[in-house]
Amino acid sequence: MLVLEDGVKIMSKIRNINKQIEKNIVKAYKKIENTTVSGYKKIEDKFVDLFLRNDDESIEEAKIRVRKEQKELEERNRKKIEEQNKKSKSIIRQSSIYSEFKERGDKNE
Repeated sequence: MLVLEDGVKIMSKIRNINKQIEKNIVKAYKKIENTTVSGYKKIEDKFVDLFLRNDDESIEEAKIRVRKEQKELEERNRKKIEEQNKKSKSIIRQSSIYSEFKERGDKNE
């Protein structure tokens, strides 16, 4: 049974070594992640400060304002696209080509 006990001890040591390797890898990953995110935020803040911030607002206020303006712009563009699609469909329905397709039974509009 000495061989079995030695095998268990070896497996236990290997397991502990693997856990330590895992901890070190996760620790290194977290350090890289934090460094990268921190660097990005510094660059983002500097960009906002130089190009987007108004004189009377903080960097955070400028970011909030820009996000709000972006959402408003996206909504306006979405509505314009919907209107253009409606107009296009209306024009297609009025065309003679559409009538020919409809007469043949094509259902693609």
